Amino acid sequence: MIIEIKYKKQICEIGKRVYEKGFVAANDGNISIRIDENEFLITPTGISKGSLTTDMIVKVDGDGNVLEGDYKPTSEMKMHLMVYKERPDIHAIVHVHPPYATAFAIAGIPLDQAIMPESVVYLGTIPIAEYGTPSTEEVPNAVKKHVHNHQGVLLENHGALTWGKDLDHAYYLMESLEFSAKINYLAKQLNGDRELSKHNVARLLELKKMMKIMGESPLGVETPEGTHALKKDKELSLSDKDIDLIVERVTKGIIDAFNN
Repeated sequence: MIIEIKYKKQICEIGKRVYEKGFVAANDGNISIRIDENEFLITPTGISKGSLTTDMIVKVDGDGNVLEGDYKPTSEMKMHLMVYKERPDIHAIVHVHPPYATAFAIAGIPLDQAIMPESVVYLGTIPIAEYGTPSTEEVPNAVKKHVHNHQGVLLENHGALTWGKDLDHAYYLMESLEFSAKINYLAKQLNGDRELSKHNVARLLELKKMMKIMGESPLGVETPEGTHALKKDKELSLSDKDIDLIVERVTKGIIDAFNN
């Protein structure tokens, strides 16, 4: 019972922190902690994370049944329970809508560039989990594809999700995810999102292995000898609409040439 009170207080503290940092607005986001193998504490639906009190936190089992609490658990509980089921080593989850990370999620751009040592070692790659209607099985099914090889995901056109060994770990992963997204965005505005070389990344991955940090990491890019970082060339891709437009203009040009 004492440990549950401690966890409830921690959830409220993290809730206030994500609200004050602008990671959520209004009643957005949800937070949970594993108590034991089949019991979890989770935030309620319809309550601002900045206004949580310990009596609002709900205890549920692995099937989503409410064991204790007067409030209804978050409608996105299924997503949390799926992660706990797939990863017995995970003891806390944070889901919020941090602006830069959510912008990447909306743009469909994963955080998979080796732009900083910290993102390579600590955060790893953050993939895009395919869009699903919130509160349905679509979301957990999309996240499930990435839960074993990563420490979090960007939820397509939705937000971000991180999981960790405890709530501090899950929260700090979210901070790192948002910080990485912001730095990545700013570097792109300067047309300077240079990635570390494969050689440098390989050395960082040795450190990551020594620190026993799990999850996939970016691999870096090929660079000339003596060059530590380089902007990766993007392949030009054309949509069917672009191709049709080009064909139409070329055809018109040929016809006009013959008519003249």
